[in-house]
Amino acid sequence: MLTYFCLLGFSLRTHKHFFQGTEEDVEERGRQWSRGKAIFILLVATAFVALLSEFLVGTIESVRHAVGVTEVFVGVIVVAIVGNAAEHSSAILMAMKNKMDLSVGIAIGSSLQIALFVAPVLIFLSYLFGRPMDLEFSLPEVFAVVASVYILFQISGDGETNWIEGIQLLSVYVILGILFFYLPEPQHIAP
Repeated sequence: MLTYFCLLGFSLRTHKHFFQGTEEDVEERGRQWSRGKAIFILLVATAFVALLSEFLVGTIESVRHAVGVTEVFVGVIVVAIVGNAAEHSSAILMAMKNKMDLSVGIAIGSSLQIALFVAPVLIFLSYLFGRPMDLEFSLPEVFAVVASVYILFQISGDGETNWIEGIQLLSVYVILGILFFYLPEPQHIAP
């Protein structure tokens, strides 16, 4: 979590010039919202997303049993796609405008936010609610994370991108989806 807060300080304070747009980006934006309006819209959107998340969580268990998929597949593939739809659409829109730095930044930033902030907060909160989360991951889950990070650095390391790299990334996601679809449900041993 400390790393996440350092990342926020880096991007919002000490090195914000790396993340500011060019003059044409400022002209393209046109009129900006006031701080109060932006905060209000953010709070309304957050409440709306929280409400939709409750609907998703409420229906996911019955759908999971009806379709016959595992909790791991639903969590890693389905919830990841549905839960990050806003980030995905923003990244695609920026890529269509040929703003690949911003597009990749959105995708990586979303993942960093989950890994460095949301996951640790959920783990600490799980202890407060008396249902501690474990951090026990299967070998395929660890492999998927390591492979994803490695492939991300291979793709983004040269600072350029093309359509075949996008196809390759989608192929890796499909392969991981197939892996998690056929990964058996973990057997929990009662204490």
